[in-house]
Amino acid sequence: MTANQVTIAAIVLSFALGAALVLFPGQRWPLIAIPIGLFVRMALNAIDGMLAREHDMQTALGGVLNELGDVVSDAALYLAFAFISGLSAPLVVLVVVLAMTSEMAGVVAVQVGASRRYDGPMGKSDRAFVFGLLALLFACGVEPGQWSTIVLVGVTALLLRTIFNRARNALRELG
Repeated sequence: MTANQVTIAAIVLSFALGAALVLFPGQRWPLIAIPIGLFVRMALNAIDGMLAREHDMQTALGGVLNELGDVVSDAALYLAFAFISGLSAPLVVLVVVLAMTSEMAGVVAVQVGASRRYDGPMGKSDRAFVFGLLALLFACGVEPGQWSTIVLVGVTALLLRTIFNRARNALRELG
């Protein structure tokens, strides 16, 4: 199996989880599958990088697939949360847009001559943890409400800080 195939498997998994959440509203199994799927996806993301480095499979296509795959996977899975009754759809969309922007800020650093930025406080793993926890709580019968709006507002604030940190630190790196 190649690193690119592992990356594509992670993308397909995210689309499948997002589709299950949208196509089976009100059912618990998609919500239970999300934290498990996010764990598998994070493992696949680590495996594709290790395969590429350790088996000399690094390619330009792999780099593009890795970066775009993460952003597209996040969007496919996390936008599905906008369909959960009682959860603020506009806030979910805002979080996804800011997550994409934060990843773009990390990649743009390379374009200007700095290293790829992974600064936090709300990186890819942190977002996976928050959405996995939300799904688990909803699966356990906790209803979305004001508390989930507060969580999403907090994630929004942390994403704004992440974007700022990534841009600032890229510019600092350049001197």
